[in-house]
Amino acid sequence: MSNSTPTRGDMPALTPLRSILALMLREMGSTYGDSPGGYVWAILQPIGMIAILTVGFSLIIKSPALGTSFILFYATGFLTYSMFNQLMRAVLAALKYSKAMLAYPRVIWLDAILARFLLNALTFLTVFCIVITGVLVFDDTRTVITIQPIIVGLMICMFSGLGVGMINCLLIGLFPVWEVIWKILTRPLFIASGVIFIYEDMPRMVQDILWWNPVLHATGLVRTGFYPNYHASYVSLTYCFAFSMILIAFALLMLWNKHAKILNR
Repeated sequence: MSNSTPTRGDMPALTPLRSILALMLREMGSTYGDSPGGYVWAILQPIGMIAILTVGFSLIIKSPALGTSFILFYATGFLTYSMFNQLMRAVLAALKYSKAMLAYPRVIWLDAILARFLLNALTFLTVFCIVITGVLVFDDTRTVITIQPIIVGLMICMFSGLGVGMINCLLIGLFPVWEVIWKILTRPLFIASGVIFIYEDMPRMVQDILWWNPVLHATGLVRTGFYPNYHASYVSLTYCFAFSMILIAFALLMLWNKHAKILNR
């Protein structure tokens, strides 16, 4: 495997797009094409988790933190968190997953990252729309939806997932033990992302800590799109997008210099 990055200027203009598309089609076949219900399973997984949360918490509390629908409250929280988590995990393993394809001179490490990011982002956006539509039809919540905060909240998840995933792709590639450490560190992330509570219900000391989690901002923002009377005043778009852009920029710089070492391990 060559230690130098192919020069895009020496390749046809459409080569990067073709490489990314080829990698996306490869992953579609390997991830969702191995079984007849591949894409169906991508929809059933979040539905199953939302159902568990809905049934479990409806038995111990009278009403959710927002509104009257348990299923809508947990759907908006879990799907938002899941978008970040799925994208982060996909990008994290991008170089390892596409290592064989990166032996071809016209496919570079950035193609592998972008292909996994784009495919999983498009897949989960589709899942989000299908599940939320099903919830609104099934539960008949008569919710008045505001699209803009939902889109911005999901964008925060997408860019945060890309940034955190790229940083972990770098760290795991250089220090494999980091994968185990990261899994341990992020076990509380499900709770810390506001899936089962809202930020305003937490003690002030806890709020001061959790505020630094961009996924919590995304969850609050998405929920404002479903609950007209809810105003997540703690949300900072400046912080969330600055957090993501700084991670992405740093990871790009480091991966540009270290990708050969990572791939040759």
